[in-house]
Amino acid sequence: MINLDHQATTPCHPSVIQAMEPWWREQWGNPSSRQHRLGLTAAAAIGSARERLASSLGIRSEELIFTSGATEANNLALLGHARARALSDGGPGHLVSVASEHHAVLDPLLQLKQEGFEITLLTPQKNGLIKEQQLEQAIQPNTQLVSVMVANNEIGVIQPIQALSAVCSSHGITMHTDAAQAYGHLPLDAEALGCALISLSAHKFNGPKGIGALVVRSGTQLQPLQWGGGQEQGLRAGTLPVPLIMGMAAAAELSMQDLEDRQARLQALRDQLWEGLKNRNPTIQINGALQPRLAHNLNLTVPDISGSRLHRALRSRLACSSGSACSRGEPSHVLRSIGRSHLEAEGSLRLSLGRDTTAADIDGAIEVITTAIQTLTKR
Repeated sequence: MINLDHQATTPCHPSVIQAMEPWWREQWGNPSSRQHRLGLTAAAAIGSARERLASSLGIRSEELIFTSGATEANNLALLGHARARALSDGGPGHLVSVASEHHAVLDPLLQLKQEGFEITLLTPQKNGLIKEQQLEQAIQPNTQLVSVMVANNEIGVIQPIQALSAVCSSHGITMHTDAAQAYGHLPLDAEALGCALISLSAHKFNGPKGIGALVVRSGTQLQPLQWGGGQEQGLRAGTLPVPLIMGMAAAAELSMQDLEDRQARLQALRDQLWEGLKNRNPTIQINGALQPRLAHNLNLTVPDISGSRLHRALRSRLACSSGSACSRGEPSHVLRSIGRSHLEAEGSLRLSLGRDTTAADIDGAIEVITTAIQTLTKR
């Protein structure tokens, strides 16, 4: 099986598993138990991991809140900030996002709409990108929050976050970004991004599932979504999963060590994949801008072929997807937002490379996909 579905999740790296192992067995203390050595050791480990992650983003360690993943981080950012602002501003305001965002952003916004907030979803251009002018025109006097992801989880396009955050800053508006698909794959600096809230997820960069974080820059209003023991500065109650946090920190360090070389290698392989498929299947179309784009992403539409038949033909030899792993079994809303028809979105392939992808994998994928397309075309 050739794995080209690394944007759904990535395999936990052996060094990450090794970093977690002692915290499952020998050092199993609760970091909130400060009356004995086991608890103090766990607390110290959490502090070290938090500092290492914070350093990679150019923030202070107290500005990083651990969550169960990017979905929880997005919910905490959007619901937590919007509700806090509603209390301080005397009522619900206006929120802006993009129609191509992950459902972990769109669904919390839907909940906030039911609570009385006004929501504007910007329509991306056909290349998947948002222009500063679009955001500028959408802003209202009561706009409280803007949320735009760094890199799209399906088509891989990289939004101009710095330019968009500058628009927000000029109006005194808080900006959130879902960086789940970007962190570990792009160099990110919180100060340069200009975002007050940033969501992360470890399993997208060879870390464990079940752990993520929300960057909350100093002075940002935030209301918790759950209450209990007061952990994470009272913003996210619950016993911290020490092994997972140690794994996240180890995966982050691993990602930063070879980021530049890895991305150059993956981009060369991605371009090899695109050229090989295009040469053998001239009608195939790319979704979203080729640049700026995540080096490990390729999203394609195969015209005039049933998407369900195409994926059935591929699934025994190639792991890929037609969209987000968190989708509801419907054609991609991301592709629909950039103008693809229902049938075109259904007949799409999200191909995402990973740390272990080889040139042989790319050659194999070109052959498997081409054979499937040619077989289905003849029917």
